[in-house]
Amino acid sequence: MLKNYLKIAWRNLSKHKAFTLINILGLAVGMTACFLIFLYVSFELSYDQFHTKGDRVYRLSCDIKTPSETIKSGVSSWAFGPNLKNEFPEIETYTRVAYDGMLVKKGDIKYQEEGTMFADSTFFKVFDYKLVKGNAETALKEPLSVVFTETAARKYFGNENPIGQTVQMTGDLLPAKVTGVVKDFPANTLLKAEMIVSMSTYPQAFHRQLDEQWGNFGAITYLLLKPGTDQAALNSKFPSFLERRVGEQMRVGKMFFIFSLEPMKDLYLHATRDGLERGSMNNVYVFSIIAVFILLIACINFVNLTTARAAERAKEVGIRKVAGAQQQQLALQFLGESLLLCLAGCVLAIALSSLLMPLFNQLAGKTVSPGIWHNGKALLCLVLTSLVIGLLAGFYPAAVLSNFQPITVLKGRFSTGMKGVALRKGLVLAQFTISISLIIATIIVYRQMHFMRSHDLGFNQDQVLVVETSGDPAQELFKKEIAGLAGVQSVAVSSSVPGGGNAGAYSEIQNKQGDFQVANLDAYFVDFDYIPQFKMKMVAGRAFSKQFVTDTTEAMVINEATAKLLGFARMEDAIGKRFKQWGREGAIIGVVKNFHFRSLQEDIKPLTMRIEPGNFSMVSAKIAAGDATAMVKALESKWNQLVPNRPFRYFFLDDYFDKQYRGQQRFGNLFLNFAILAIFISCLGLLGLASYSTLQRTREIGVRKVMGASVTSIINLLSVDFLKLVVIAFVIAVPVSWYLMHKWLQDFAYKAAISWWIFAAAGGIALLTTLITISFQAVKAAIANPVRSLRAE
Repeated sequence: MLKNYLKIAWRNLSKHKAFTLINILGLAVGMTACFLIFLYVSFELSYDQFHTKGDRVYRLSCDIKTPSETIKSGVSSWAFGPNLKNEFPEIETYTRVAYDGMLVKKGDIKYQEEGTMFADSTFFKVFDYKLVKGNAETALKEPLSVVFTETAARKYFGNENPIGQTVQMTGDLLPAKVTGVVKDFPANTLLKAEMIVSMSTYPQAFHRQLDEQWGNFGAITYLLLKPGTDQAALNSKFPSFLERRVGEQMRVGKMFFIFSLEPMKDLYLHATRDGLERGSMNNVYVFSIIAVFILLIACINFVNLTTARAAERAKEVGIRKVAGAQQQQLALQFLGESLLLCLAGCVLAIALSSLLMPLFNQLAGKTVSPGIWHNGKALLCLVLTSLVIGLLAGFYPAAVLSNFQPITVLKGRFSTGMKGVALRKGLVLAQFTISISLIIATIIVYRQMHFMRSHDLGFNQDQVLVVETSGDPAQELFKKEIAGLAGVQSVAVSSSVPGGGNAGAYSEIQNKQGDFQVANLDAYFVDFDYIPQFKMKMVAGRAFSKQFVTDTTEAMVINEATAKLLGFARMEDAIGKRFKQWGREGAIIGVVKNFHFRSLQEDIKPLTMRIEPGNFSMVSAKIAAGDATAMVKALESKWNQLVPNRPFRYFFLDDYFDKQYRGQQRFGNLFLNFAILAIFISCLGLLGLASYSTLQRTREIGVRKVMGASVTSIINLLSVDFLKLVVIAFVIAVPVSWYLMHKWLQDFAYKAAISWWIFAAAGGIALLTTLITISFQAVKAAIANPVRSLRAE
């Protein structure tokens, strides 16, 4: 019996090769897209889920309230962790993590290890990062202890055992002992580094009394709570603790701390504070919805094409019933054919997924999976999904076809009826609605990406080459030497450039009422050439000038956002107001026009600028257009002469600034590709339905042509029903897509408007795509010789 079912199924499928190919290809593409999205969503949801104690690990976050604002910080004071551990028995232990750049040398090998992690000795007790060499209990206990990742260890030591060997760190070349080698950090964790240095190294290398610094925010603190601890109850005890320990200090400094505990497992997708890499739960939702849409479109195609061909198989069913076939047997036959198609689509989907996995990883900007065979559970889900699709998609055709009355169909009076037509139209309408919504969304996403790349940033970023000096004493000499090179138009030294990190500075500045207003403001430390080089505009006062000796110690430039924070409606009124910042006092000499020193996803925040040579770490050179490679080589030659102990590290500012948007650009690229796939699958189904509709109306078209119908009228006849569905789908898709994309744009402080032409363009694209898809069959039918179609009448 099974052999007979398979033989009949194969004959039927091979007889209608075009429909079979469309069905299998549509399902395969749909399942491939759904599978890849499933891997992406699973990866995003898996961040830091592998820690065995993860449900007890919380990040200690802090709201810092000043008279001006409330700063929601994911970074905490150095003193918080150890003092909380000593105070509350509910805390099993804590560990602090901080990042810094570190010069590391081993013989002639030297690297500037940006993103070096400093961690307390309890780091490996809290987190499940596995040491392959060394003792996790003691690896980070002593000062100047270093743990390398496996990749970093090979970089410095090759195949040698690094344990017990010594490297030199920082510009002072402090000897550090290698005490461990940890497995490379997985991609789905927030804590990543090439090397981990013991936190006890900080006082020795940087002369800081960490555990006593309540107001210095520089560490990310994690608390491991004891089993059964009520996190909310513990959190409620923190205000009284702060009052006892630093209540007076907070009142004097007018900065008040409010603690909160954030579950580590929620940080990547749900945290809104600065401090760590962040994902987007909205993106996870968006891609999950797209996956469902694509799979739904593929299923709609299958059901439509199968039910559309019901009439063709009616006589087959009638003859088999007369021959004694039971309804159950016929239903199983058609369900078997559906399952066979779905399994064929599943096999093709697995092959396509394997082929596309490297490209998908590249589009995602991360290794979502090294290969599909590393995801056994996901593959099993794909096979089960194909079986479920086969059963669900084949159920309606099986029920309809197996229920035919043999006497009716054998007399030639069978018709699929209005219910079948209504079902197909409803499913096609759903397809068009989804497709038009995706077209609208894709246009809006790319319009927003273009807006961010082309928006006036308030400074000139073109042809600026930035060399990272890490504060080396020779940076001023390097600046002077390269300023004389041909092709170098200007040179400036600073602590940061737009798009990079910047210091948060405790500041007291006179406001509109003349009172000293306390605020924690972003701070740039710059030289005299910085503002002119980046062509920043002054809206009041003046920029720094060598003509004023006091500018090096007693002058500050603020941006418009700072002036507004202080209550000044007229920027000129801020000039001359006094400030106190990091031990310096002086007066505001100018107000610079707001410029985007952070991503356009954020509002422009208050910023101060001062001359502070001790905090310079970058040399930026404005270069003439031309051979950039030659210019880089010239700067590198000068660097190697003047700073031989440090590697030459550089970047171009426009690329550096655009890095902030790479996550959104990757989102846009993925969105575009999956939207195209969804539209492609819709077109496949539309092509199949158009072909079948044309086939069913062959004799009608022949009669119309004999009666004098033109080619144009025949094309209109075959197209009008589909075009009506497009118009209805457009009316449904516009408000839905507008609402969803309006919500998505709320993540951006600066965003492109959703213009009416976007919807008009999407409707036009949908109509044009529909016409192109069905025109081939329509034109072919319209120009066919009517004699052939009427010969049998």
